[in-house]
Amino acid sequence: MKLILSRKGFDSSAGGVPSPIFEDNTMLSLPIPDETSIITYDELKTHKSESVGKIVSDLTNGKIKGKDNVHIDPDIFPGTIKRNNGWKPIFGQKDLAQSHLKNNGIGIGDIFLFFGLFREVEKIKGVYQFDKSSRPKHVLWGWFQIGQIIHLSKEETDNLSWAKYHPHFQFENSKNNTLYIASEKLNIDKKELNINGSGVFRKYRVELCLSCPDSHKITDWVLPKWFYPEKGKIPLSYHKNLKRWKKDGSLCRLSSVGRGQEFVLDCNQYPESLNWIKELIIKNFESNI
Repeated sequence: MKLILSRKGFDSSAGGVPSPIFEDNTMLSLPIPDETSIITYDELKTHKSESVGKIVSDLTNGKIKGKDNVHIDPDIFPGTIKRNNGWKPIFGQKDLAQSHLKNNGIGIGDIFLFFGLFREVEKIKGVYQFDKSSRPKHVLWGWFQIGQIIHLSKEETDNLSWAKYHPHFQFENSKNNTLYIASEKLNIDKKELNINGSGVFRKYRVELCLSCPDSHKITDWVLPKWFYPEKGKIPLSYHKNLKRWKKDGSLCRLSSVGRGQEFVLDCNQYPESLNWIKELIIKNFESNI
């Protein structure tokens, strides 16, 4: 099995601001703008059925509006929009990022852990704004185990009528245009768990934060010690330079790359990863209710 740390949602370039951590510690990964999409921010709902359009408009000071089109991908929370019959959690990738996944042998059963840029917000006089006492940070916000892989440029998609809203159906001419459908149940180390194959981490918790709390750089990560690429192990993809890694007691630190969407780790070389993934999701899967 392989683990993919997958960067998704708003950041300083796509969207321009972090996604919000609300005052009750609820998180919301804001999907990036997309002019080719057929869905707008106003159509999206939070876990509390609040309009995502207002949140986006408030936090970007109106640079992105509720009527703007949105790249709803990965689409893994059932209540985000009105669903067609047969809907399943779905995620798309293309071009260089998909080539990287393919070259690393990503397949059925592999697991994405989605992360993005987040920051605490507060609501003042009905308007959302970032808490000036907080700092942006990279946070894990969801998981997705691959149950099916569909190559849109090669395969028949008539049986995917429920998914035609998805933005990757607008990328007919894109290289390696690929859809991933989530597994029905989470299966780790050949053991099926009573947990959905994908979901979101609704509440912010310290163990979901990748960014080191004592660094001003969001790309300075703190990870379990077993992530450190000991001799003979292939490091997390895009992070083969050992100067980026440093042991720190029971943890390790990583100066993560500023660009790149999909970072792949071979769990066979890092067997401790299986229990870490399982415990992380078990502790936080309430967000999938």
